[in-house]
Amino acid sequence: MKDLTLKQLTDLVMQQAREKGFGTSKKDINVPEKIALLHSEVSEAYEAYRHKKMKGKGGFGEELGDILQRLLHLAAVLDIDLEKSALKKIKSNKKRNWNWKNLNESHR
Repeated sequence: MKDLTLKQLTDLVMQQAREKGFGTSKKDINVPEKIALLHSEVSEAYEAYRHKKMKGKGGFGEELGDILQRLLHLAAVLDIDLEKSALKKIKSNKKRNWNWKNLNESHR
């Protein structure tokens, strides 16, 4: 599979959720648990990156894939249009300014 839309990818994630019993409706899942699992995947990605493990099993790329899969699953179960939400946020960020001098993560 190549060049899938976000909708097609979400459909695949939800198909897998049905097949594996991950839940496909709000009553089937525990939202705080799903958020915590997203957080754990982000931490795993950080550790992979930190240890320069970019590819392969448990690598940074795979962990980013896990994050995306969990995010798409949660959004679909809660009937959130991630594409619409992301585009709205991108639009609002165009008008937003960051004061990099006051932020620790300043790279400028």
